[in-house]
Amino acid sequence: MRAKTAVVLGAQWGDEGKGKIVDVLSERFSAVARYAGGHNAGHTVVIGGHKFVLQLIPCGVLRPACKCAIGNGVVLDPIAFLDELGRLRALGLNVDERQLSVSNRAQVILPYHRMIELAAECAPGRKKIGTTSKGIGPAYEDKMARSGLRVVDLLRLDLLKTHIEAACAEKNAIARALFGTGTDPLDPAKMYEDYAAAAEQVRPFVADTGRLLNTILAEGGSVMFEGAQGTLLDIDHGTYPFVTSSSATAGGAATGTGVGPTAIGTVIAVTKAYVTRVGEGPFPTEIQDAVSDRLRARGNEYGAVTGRPRRCGWLDIPLLRYSNQVNGAEWLVITKLDVLDELVEIPICIGYEIDGSPGRVTDVIPADVRGLEQIKPRYTMLKGWRESTEGITEFDRLPLAAREYLRFQERESGARIGMVSTGPDRNQTIVLPEFAEALDRIHA
Repeated sequence: MRAKTAVVLGAQWGDEGKGKIVDVLSERFSAVARYAGGHNAGHTVVIGGHKFVLQLIPCGVLRPACKCAIGNGVVLDPIAFLDELGRLRALGLNVDERQLSVSNRAQVILPYHRMIELAAECAPGRKKIGTTSKGIGPAYEDKMARSGLRVVDLLRLDLLKTHIEAACAEKNAIARALFGTGTDPLDPAKMYEDYAAAAEQVRPFVADTGRLLNTILAEGGSVMFEGAQGTLLDIDHGTYPFVTSSSATAGGAATGTGVGPTAIGTVIAVTKAYVTRVGEGPFPTEIQDAVSDRLRARGNEYGAVTGRPRRCGWLDIPLLRYSNQVNGAEWLVITKLDVLDELVEIPICIGYEIDGSPGRVTDVIPADVRGLEQIKPRYTMLKGWRESTEGITEFDRLPLAAREYLRFQERESGARIGMVSTGPDRNQTIVLPEFAEALDRIHA
């Protein structure tokens, strides 16, 4: 019997609209589990015109009957977590520990992680990655160095105090040695006071989420694994070193939650009808003219967490094919189709010229940044539809050219289209019949 699970992840560099898709699909699942990243990932959900921005808490929290888990693969800033809870409660959501759980094995972000990241990003001569400076990378560094603090340790106040004192002495010395005297040293006593108070508020939510999720599956329930960022930001498979510090691909769902890999049923990859990227790093199909500004304005392409403007580019089939291969993606969800409504023609990258030579063409993604920066996209032009698709909820009602654009993407990428988003609201969504049938089989 096929496992009653699905992974929903980003097929590009993040910001593909996963939040809305997880929200739409979560109605069909018993639980939603976040498996990677930290509060640097923003998922925006619009319901009846009301906007919810979630950073750590899975989007399933907007469905009262859905249990939510923050998995062990996530790095948790307790203060950010409590702030997010407060914002949701202020919006009228009754979020408590019966619906939401935090893994006792998740790593904790502390203020010295932010200090180190910010100092590194601003240091002269250092390669700028374009991080959010929220301490994500340094927290994962400590995890791999086996010197981090886990949530279960956060709750032991004696251990928390000892850990903070030792870590502050070390991190203050590192910051001073590497980045100079401009870095203000952190006060361990104040840090302990703040995080001991936060620990008591986090305590009711802490659980063995791996056990919880496996129990739900054993009792016939279903679980959706919610990814953060995107495949091309994955620490192993992304455009290194301009990547995040966690496993954003489908494999991270198993390691980041404690549910075994044989329990992964299907993988649903979310991709925009075009491509965006935030921060530094290679971007082969980036648009360098005024069309980029038009797409950014129509698509509201600004970071949900940082507000930074996103770089915009044309759909890149080789990258999408690579992403689907890495993830074993079975289904595609296409978002922001309506952003392309005004275009007369739409370029799609179908391959790359190597060293500027038209005779040397490949669809293989270079592993190194230099290779990505030197390739030149080769485009095919598809006809635009020049009419509104916003709010359409049936595939056959889309303009013919829009349907042809989507089917081209499906044929070339190696995965089937299951959903199409035609606007930001929960209800502005097309669900194709074969995808609905596949979801029904998960719950059969």
